[in-house]
Amino acid sequence: MDKQGLGAFLRGRRERLLPEDVGLPSGPRRRTPGLRREEVAVLAHISTEYYVRLEQGRAPRPSADVLAGIAGALRLTPAESDHLHLLAGTAPNRGGVHSREVRASILALLDRVPGTAGFVMSAAFDVLAWNGLAAALLEDFADRAPEERNLARRAFLPAAPADDPLFGLSDAAEFRRQVAIELRSTLARYPEDPAITALVDDLRASSGEFARLWDRNDVQPVPTLTKTFRHPIVGDITVDCDALHLADHDQHLVLYTAPAGTPSAERLTFLDAIGGESITTR
Repeated sequence: MDKQGLGAFLRGRRERLLPEDVGLPSGPRRRTPGLRREEVAVLAHISTEYYVRLEQGRAPRPSADVLAGIAGALRLTPAESDHLHLLAGTAPNRGGVHSREVRASILALLDRVPGTAGFVMSAAFDVLAWNGLAAALLEDFADRAPEERNLARRAFLPAAPADDPLFGLSDAAEFRRQVAIELRSTLARYPEDPAITALVDDLRASSGEFARLWDRNDVQPVPTLTKTFRHPIVGDITVDCDALHLADHDQHLVLYTAPAGTPSAERLTFLDAIGGESITTR
């Protein structure tokens, strides 16, 4: 049970709710934002004292029924509810370290998807494998050491290329928000993985933007359906974005495609002709 993380998450969710969001009168002006602790306790059917101790990181592990009541009181989404259970230690925890090994069948698939820029990303945002079109659209990751192929570091840390930190991505700000959201979930799944804890610590210490996003305690991702990249050779390319979760290794297969007959599809075809060979991680 991550008592401090649980307390911070509960406070963050509570402070974002208005009384009218849960069917309560707003009443006189409130000195602090959000619901009062006693209001959450009443809605969750638990004692105020116990809820206060949860937020303060002093309570024992809550039961599944108590967590369900709190999730309902705070109007948590399914993703937020799952995260609540993870923090409380009542949901399955993968433990250990995240996987960097890519299945052979996935590596073969990357070479069998025509007109598609594809790459495999670990739970910590490491690019583990990619095909030639991905190298042509984004960059040739083979030119970087494995530890430099982390998209979270590239998005936030000063060592990222100043002129083009995210491959000309049009929604770079939204991508950074997604990184913070997904890394929070990853850290909850792998609380003892030194690579993940070091990554989060580095980002929080070195990037004010990441620290601000992290402190928001967001865990509800917003699906990204399309992305636009400004490529230095062919210009803007708008692609459909599909990220498929590979549950057995807790990785994502990311696929970028463009509708047939569109200028973006023609530009992808051109890039495909000049793309490099498929590369895998060490």
